Amino acid sequence: MPSFPIIDTHLHLWDPGLLPYPWLKNVPLLNRPYLLDDYRRAFSGVDIEAMVFVQCEADFAAYEREADWVAEQARVDPRIKGLVAWAPLERGGAVAADLARLKRHGILRGIRRIIQFEDDIDFCLRPAFIEGVRTLRDFDLSFDICIDHRHMANILKFVAAIPDVPMILDHIGKPSIRDGALQPWSSQLRTLSRFPNVVCKMSGVATEARPDWTPADLRPFMDTVFDVFGFDRIMFGGDWPVTLQAIQPARWIALLDETLAGVGEADRRKFWRGNAARVYRLAV
Repeated sequence: MPSFPIIDTHLHLWDPGLLPYPWLKNVPLLNRPYLLDDYRRAFSGVDIEAMVFVQCEADFAAYEREADWVAEQARVDPRIKGLVAWAPLERGGAVAADLARLKRHGILRGIRRIIQFEDDIDFCLRPAFIEGVRTLRDFDLSFDICIDHRHMANILKFVAAIPDVPMILDHIGKPSIRDGALQPWSSQLRTLSRFPNVVCKMSGVATEARPDWTPADLRPFMDTVFDVFGFDRIMFGGDWPVTLQAIQPARWIALLDETLAGVGEADRRKFWRGNAARVYRLAV
């Protein structure tokens, strides 16, 4: 385990009794409340200094209620220092009104509007959506990119169109690890890494592998991320509780710690906490 406190850049909490999460109906393991006490138990033995909550795909109509609830949780556990909320960015410039309301939460740091689940593979290239994401710069907000490998080609065009909004690639772009398909994801990721406004979140990796995965299955994909983004633009994410479908938190952290064996202390600190504090502008 890391010998210093770390920052978890990808925390989910939910209570289906309070807000509707339609997608949970198809995932029995996750279709129950996952709350702060559960998180503390799951990460017992790990020194978590701060967390960034990332929207959990509640029913779209409930996005402001989700943000309000997370702000309440942050008062219970002040380690929740960042909030990445949902907002209807497809509304184009009109989303400014929604963003202004969300800004009432002092912990708001970014927006995630998931692209992966859209039926239209070109959703991220719609002019109104690009305009909505571009509007984030007026509110000092970043954008979390949530896609899978099928969207990588379009994401390169998307990012090129919005060079002045900080962007975070969640779950390393969800390559098809279960198929061992390094290409074309690897080449596309290298191209994406050339955009200076993009950083990558090392999270959700095991979830993309076969149920009987081994560390050897994950390693080529993890090594690719470290190689192309370098230690100045990668940060740790737990992706709890979604990650429980594939790996327990302690094993995920231990696997990463083993992967970083031999890496210098300064770079390890960047990965586990420094980059997160900088990218999400956390008061730690």
